[in-house]
Amino acid sequence: MGLLDQPRAKLATLPTPLHLAERLSAELGGPRIYLKRDDLTGLAFGGNKTRKLEYLVGDARTLGATHLITTGGAQSNHARQTAAAARWAGMTPVLVINSSTPQPALQGNLLLDQLFGAEIHLVTSEAERAQKMDELAADLRDSGAVPYIIPGGGSNGVGALGYVAAMLELQGQLYEQHIAPKRVYFAAGGGGTHGGIAVGGALFGVDYDLVGVLVEDTSAEGIERAFTVAAWCAERLGIANPVDKAALIADDSQVGAGYGIPTDACLEAIRLLARTEGVLLDPVYTAKAFAGLIADIRAGMFTADDSVVFIHTGGAPALFAMVDMIAPILG
Repeated sequence: MGLLDQPRAKLATLPTPLHLAERLSAELGGPRIYLKRDDLTGLAFGGNKTRKLEYLVGDARTLGATHLITTGGAQSNHARQTAAAARWAGMTPVLVINSSTPQPALQGNLLLDQLFGAEIHLVTSEAERAQKMDELAADLRDSGAVPYIIPGGGSNGVGALGYVAAMLELQGQLYEQHIAPKRVYFAAGGGGTHGGIAVGGALFGVDYDLVGVLVEDTSAEGIERAFTVAAWCAERLGIANPVDKAALIADDSQVGAGYGIPTDACLEAIRLLARTEGVLLDPVYTAKAFAGLIADIRAGMFTADDSVVFIHTGGAPALFAMVDMIAPILG
């Protein structure tokens, strides 16, 4: 089934803007930096998950789903956007949230989850999440409901379609604005966004590097995840996987001490974009990804005549739950 034939729920405000960050570019003294504002997709503070949820909710609706079940941490951007998408579609959101504490602080994304009236089930570790989702789905089926399980991050072949479509959108904007980027940067975690971007890049013949900056794990693991999702996505489209695994780029230089633990470089990135462009990054995903771009600029990878694109995938609500971590850059 081709991309245009896939069931799709029109959740997002598209196209998202692509604009030159003039003050930021001047501050870094390197290439022209363009921001692709997927933090402005519109649903529940926006973010990249909304693009994935357009296809996931579309699929769920064709199956007659009454409940959307998904999972994530207490500050999951995906859980927040899924809860909102479920309400938009007239479904009940069910979230399996892993937390090391029995009562995680009611702030940031978790506050929004509750505002949307999501049914929240806590588990103590990430390893327990899949089994709990299966148990909840079984209980719902027994009651006559129709559950639809979405993996963490929406990282499967259906969700990745959102970023196949995003690459078509980006290609059109680059053409219209006469931009020829050398590289496109974005945050990479579970492989869903990266896999979709890779498939879209291959199908639409991009001639620039696609750089996923990892927020966890190693480059080899990031490449494997992205390639696996790309294969699932291609299967959904009814085509052979067009992605060359050897060409995938997963930069693990910004992971630091691990997932959700800010680095000095990512804190610098948050402060820099806030004070040059009025744009908010989050300390878990986008700030680490932008720190990867800054590192490449400072390493001399680009000239002043080059152009690069940063796909801003959202996540700002997490800032409100991480005040202590970002305190060093305030003032």
